[in-house]
Amino acid sequence: MDDYTKRPAYDNAPTPAAMRRPSRRWLAVLGLVMAGIAVYYAFSSYEQHAQHAAPAAPPTPHVTVSKPLQQNLDRQLGFLGQFSAVNRVELRAQVGGTLTEIHFKDGQIVHKGDLLFVIDPRPYEVKLAQANAQLVTANSRIALTNAELTRAQSLKKSDFATQETVDQRTNDHSSSQAAIDDAKSRIQDAQLDLEYSRVTAPFDGRIGARQVSIGSLIAGSRAGVGPTTLLATLVSLDPIYLDFDMSESDYLVFARERAQAPKDLGDKVAIALSDETDFKRQGQLDFVDNVLDRSSGTIHARATVPNADLFLAPGQFARLRLAVSRPQPTLLLPDAAVTLDQSQQVVMTVSKDGVVTPKFVQTGDIRGGLRIIRSGLAADDRAIISGLSYAMPGAKVVAEDGAIKFDAAAAGQD
Repeated sequence: MDDYTKRPAYDNAPTPAAMRRPSRRWLAVLGLVMAGIAVYYAFSSYEQHAQHAAPAAPPTPHVTVSKPLQQNLDRQLGFLGQFSAVNRVELRAQVGGTLTEIHFKDGQIVHKGDLLFVIDPRPYEVKLAQANAQLVTANSRIALTNAELTRAQSLKKSDFATQETVDQRTNDHSSSQAAIDDAKSRIQDAQLDLEYSRVTAPFDGRIGARQVSIGSLIAGSRAGVGPTTLLATLVSLDPIYLDFDMSESDYLVFARERAQAPKDLGDKVAIALSDETDFKRQGQLDFVDNVLDRSSGTIHARATVPNADLFLAPGQFARLRLAVSRPQPTLLLPDAAVTLDQSQQVVMTVSKDGVVTPKFVQTGDIRGGLRIIRSGLAADDRAIISGLSYAMPGAKVVAEDGAIKFDAAAAGQD
């Protein structure tokens, strides 16, 4: 059999191109599967994006509201003052000598008449003894001149003495009387020096640190002429002054209100120390100066404050409130309920339909821990007192009723 007759048998065998056709089909199927997976993930990603792009609406915020608290309050002006002593004296020696005794401790409370210092009294005792001796001599002299004058006058009546003799005896008697008067004045002067050698407290108060020691040589002068030695300083404590300055505008308010109110109303002063929040201490305004200071535009005023426990000391600072009008209905809110919008003060309120509405107000001082609202707010307005961070003007809120408390002690009310 030749080669030609065998060729048909080879014609039925698959060719290389035919052998590659199944691989292409599998590739096509795989491509369709991958495309389906891509479409699935793309759709899932779109759904997630759609969910993030449109979040659920947030819940309506809750706030606490309350109507303004009403209290009958008088109008008050607030100031910063400083305490000073009613009486203050520098104890200086009025006689000279050696200091021999000190009868107090530095910073001690002393009372009027208490002995504080003793300057050596012996020189003044000697001076007093000399003055007494001069008085004895003068008394003896006047007894003699009186007898001589009586005798001369008797002899003159019987013409046994001349008028010249009578005049001489009269002159001697007058000189003797003058000597007595001089001796008495010297005694008083010596007694005064001896008295001043013992330095006593002129009033009740607290004495400062002594400026001398025992054995120091003291310079003194009753007339205050020449140098004198400072011994110590004494200040009174009960009562005590509280000095402060009013601005011109405050003084005008004070003067106008006081002219309409009872006289004693404008004199009441409530006081709180620098570390106190309650105005529990009381005082009485007793002095307003007659001239405003041109440089500062203020007028000086002063209140007298009882200090029975001697707790207050000159130099301390205190806040004070001066009542200038009769009590009248006043609206009050917590200070945190008043916000600042640029230069205006705002209170956020909630209307009946739950919409936040801002109201511009004018405020006063803080009384009883609350801020006085002078205008811009009605008594039936519902002010937001808690949750202000959620209260945007025009926004809807859920209002819950709250309560406002007034601290009468902090306000200085009875």
